[in-house]
Amino acid sequence: MPRVPFRAALALCAAAFAPLATGCGSESDAEAAAMDEATADGAVPASSQDPPNTLTDIEAADGWALLFDGVSMEAWRTYGQEGLHDGWQAEDGMIVRVAGGGDIITRETWADFELQLEWRVEEGGNSGVFFRASEESGRIFEGAPEMQVLDDAVHVDGQNPLTSAGANYGLHPAPRGVVRPAGEWNHARIRVEGERVQHWLNGEQIVDYRLGSPEWQALVAASKFAEWPEYGTYASGHIGLQDHGDRVYFRNLKIRRLDG
Repeated sequence: MPRVPFRAALALCAAAFAPLATGCGSESDAEAAAMDEATADGAVPASSQDPPNTLTDIEAADGWALLFDGVSMEAWRTYGQEGLHDGWQAEDGMIVRVAGGGDIITRETWADFELQLEWRVEEGGNSGVFFRASEESGRIFEGAPEMQVLDDAVHVDGQNPLTSAGANYGLHPAPRGVVRPAGEWNHARIRVEGERVQHWLNGEQIVDYRLGSPEWQALVAASKFAEWPEYGTYASGHIGLQDHGDRVYFRNLKIRRLDG
């Protein structure tokens, strides 16, 4: 049976049930499921079938905002600095780590949010996406949890599910066979609401945990993060992109607040 594009289905829903509609227009669990289904078979998400780094009317109405418009890096700065190091550049509609310069963070902060983006690494590449990052920490990873960005096939960290692409780095593993090869785009989604954190990679939910839970505390105590008491404790903070010494590419970075 042919698949009906989600945006077309949504339009039919709105037309047929406009007098009664109370939920067709917002990005609900049903819409999230549709997005995940679209990415599961290698297709780009429905919202990314439009030009990269743009919002659909539906996304804009649902509160999504761009963290990168394809040209300007004004929304970003180097961690611990006011400006942005030129090791990170906007190139051909992508944020690219081209040389050393350190991790970068958004100028704005979020508490509860949903973030989606696409990332690509070269062979053996390593990077990461941080959230609730605070500059009160010495280094960004001392306080901020990380979704791993990696070429699992070549990088040594890909041999360990705890440090594979999509994992909550060092604590919660990612399953095998979800990440795409180096040179191909991966679609990632992170949802943080209160203590609950969820990761999706290419349409598959791969991580689900609660910050501060007994399980979390036990995992942290047995990890390298045990030496940093502030790790994972900040209620809000910046989104961060990691400089791990490799060339890495990001596009379609979109975020929406879940806390009003």
